[in-house]
Amino acid sequence: MDHSGHGTHMDMDLPPFTLGRGLELSFDPFFLVGCLLALGLYGWGVVRLRRRGDTWSWGRVTAWTTGVLSVALVMCTKLNDYGMVLFSVHMVQHMVISMLSPILLLLGAPMTLALRALPPAGRGRKGPRELLLALLHSRYMRIVTHAAFTIPMFIASLYALYFTPLFDFLMGSKPGHIAMMVHFLMVGLVFFWPIMGVDPGPHRPGYVMRMLELFAGMPFHAFFGIALMMASEPLIGTYANPPASLGVDALDDQQWAGGIAWAFSEIPSVLVLIALIYQWYHSEQRTARRADRAADRNGDRELEEYNAYLASLQARSR
Repeated sequence: MDHSGHGTHMDMDLPPFTLGRGLELSFDPFFLVGCLLALGLYGWGVVRLRRRGDTWSWGRVTAWTTGVLSVALVMCTKLNDYGMVLFSVHMVQHMVISMLSPILLLLGAPMTLALRALPPAGRGRKGPRELLLALLHSRYMRIVTHAAFTIPMFIASLYALYFTPLFDFLMGSKPGHIAMMVHFLMVGLVFFWPIMGVDPGPHRPGYVMRMLELFAGMPFHAFFGIALMMASEPLIGTYANPPASLGVDALDDQQWAGGIAWAFSEIPSVLVLIALIYQWYHSEQRTARRADRAADRNGDRELEEYNAYLASLQARSR
């Protein structure tokens, strides 16, 4: 591969994309600091609980860590550089940060951990724990985690962003690009939060409703991917003229992006569905066990009453 003619402008003169090049480290300070903080604070919470003699499942620790690393994977590597000039790579970033990372992070139950690890502030004072509780029970949270808000928001994040000039505007600056990625992550979190139901939140729909919510957003995702694949011209200015050094045709790149969006819409659905069925099964088991325990207690009482009744009959017949 010829490196001649490569200016200092890495964005303009990236070598052709390979997975190896895409996974080279290239730190975005904002996301690097964010990921380190997310791991550090979570770790602090777990250590606090353990010191106190409380347990915290390793499954949750693993889910959270994997979730944070998935954000780092797409934001703190060359994938982020390639994502500025290749629609297909940007779409991988978008799908991971809006569909995969949120599910993993939510399975880590960060709110539950925070509520258990943060010390109460004491009488009449408001500390971080009290503020978090107030936020979780606020009207604002009730609105942003309601299906009537999350599903349209999830869909608008695709159509309103990519099919209007907003996308090109945001891609035009570093803060704009960071804001877009944070938005994708946040939309993913509020969309999957009520559905996953691991952390306390204002909305806890039943399992059937959660599945319906999950599937309500997915066809729009698939259709968005198909629309990109079927388009006969590049739809997005940012990606209309990829740098010559990449050796990529803009329309091919867009078709790849559409294929990625379409394929990815299925992966989280399957993951969440497995998690939901698992939770559902366990909650049914718990309900059944509770019913059994109640039956055991009541059964004993009924037997005693019956014996007393028999005894009273005997006493009468004497």
